[in-house]
Amino acid sequence: MEWMKQAAISAQKSDAVFFYVFGLSVAFLLFITALMIYFVIRYDKKRHPVASQIEGHVGLEIVWTVIPLILFLSIFYYGWTNYEYMSQAPRESMVVKVMARQWSWSFEYPNGKQSKVLFAPLEKPMKLEVRSADMVHGFYVPSFRLKIDAVPARANTTWFQATRLGAYDIECTVICGVDHSLMLSKVVVVPEDEFKAWYFGGENAPEPGKSLTAAGTPAAPPDEPKGLALLKANGCLECHSVDGKPMVGPTFKGLFGKSEQIKVAGVDQTVTVDEAYLRRAILNPESQVVRGYPADTMPAAELKPDELSQVVTYLKTLK
Repeated sequence: MEWMKQAAISAQKSDAVFFYVFGLSVAFLLFITALMIYFVIRYDKKRHPVASQIEGHVGLEIVWTVIPLILFLSIFYYGWTNYEYMSQAPRESMVVKVMARQWSWSFEYPNGKQSKVLFAPLEKPMKLEVRSADMVHGFYVPSFRLKIDAVPARANTTWFQATRLGAYDIECTVICGVDHSLMLSKVVVVPEDEFKAWYFGGENAPEPGKSLTAAGTPAAPPDEPKGLALLKANGCLECHSVDGKPMVGPTFKGLFGKSEQIKVAGVDQTVTVDEAYLRRAILNPESQVVRGYPADTMPAAELKPDELSQVVTYLKTLK
């Protein structure tokens, strides 16, 4: 049946444990309900007007202790073996580094390519090394039944092997701040040849599954400034606003020409935001951290010289 065709091996493993526990629960529900009805009828007051004291039964007590213990251990063993299986990725897996930060996900592949969605080839295992740049987040792909915590200063690993083409939601399961509900991305599963064309195709290779990643996303206005489009494409507006709204990073509105207190090599300085400052902040953000904002959270943007100039030009217009 179509609904039984799971999207990933991890889903099959998790569902097997779920249905095992669910089946035991239903069986015990029916058994206990039947016993309850039997006892209500068997020991009705009309049949036993005078209550009698029932002494303990050692054999019965052993049975109702040992059987639940065995069932509990079987559930634990079944769940543990599947958990262990999902924590040990096959040797041929492609390793992808997953970085979580308020409030976005980013993915880095072995050849250095980065993306805001996780591209995955069909029927090929992928190992995820999940980290956080700021606080605890929860990496969760509901369709894959795949969940693992993203913790600062530590890499947690898991893996999956997609079995169906399509785009599948990625969510954060840990309340991580005001825009927690917007911390979304997708796993885009594409044919292997399409993935290879993107992976080995250089900087200008088209992204795989473009129709899937673009589904439901409004088209950019034709008169949208190129600098703004680049900020969106590189995920900058997930931490910075252009309208003065407070976010995890400083707002871009009114930034150019403003005096900022920054920390350089551990020393506090006051500088005026000019073009040189903006270029340094974009290409090497950790070299000058604005006072009052967290360090080690902003990744260096990968922009070509002309793209960097377009971004700086746009930022200068945000008065």
